[in-house]
Amino acid sequence: MPAGAAMFWSMAGLAMWLGARVVCPDGICRALDFDHELLAALHALRRPWLDATFAAATWLGSISVLLPLALALAWRYRRRAQPAAALLLPLAVGGAWLLSHAGKLLVVRPRPDLYPALISMPADLSFPSAHTMQITAFALAWVLAAGSRPGWAGVVAAALIIPAVALSRLYLQVHFPSDVVIGMIAGATWVVGLRLALGARA
Repeated sequence: MPAGAAMFWSMAGLAMWLGARVVCPDGICRALDFDHELLAALHALRRPWLDATFAAATWLGSISVLLPLALALAWRYRRRAQPAAALLLPLAVGGAWLLSHAGKLLVVRPRPDLYPALISMPADLSFPSAHTMQITAFALAWVLAAGSRPGWAGVVAAALIIPAVALSRLYLQVHFPSDVVIGMIAGATWVVGLRLALGARA
């Protein structure tokens, strides 16, 4: 295993471990002060058009959307004889899904109940945010798969879609901000490590 990949994967695991220690010390989960403050601020911003916008945007982080898209792009890269890029996208999204749900089962943090959720509350647990981790993994993998010099359009799209999905999970009141922050960090470090590992085999 390349040393760089191992380092970034260790960072992903460390981020999730430290985050779990902060939000659920001694196995007792709590909302942090900034969790309370940000969810309250977003609740105060509620508008019908924002409700509809974020309810739609949140689907961009769903595994049911991202995995088929990742597989379609992988097929396209395979046809272009780019095997490392073809592997990167599905492994990024699938790995993010597995890691986020493993974290949920290990940490067992309940979903927020400070304000009413604006969509049906997901049945699984809260920490980390799988939607945020998955969209971070997908968007970053898509940029990295384009080569060492991705186009500006790809970078801008990734820079917009990740915070849009992350913010949607908070606005809809289905995640704490700390869930989302750790999801982004873990998703990004997982994909950078994966890109280094695949690059070494290309």
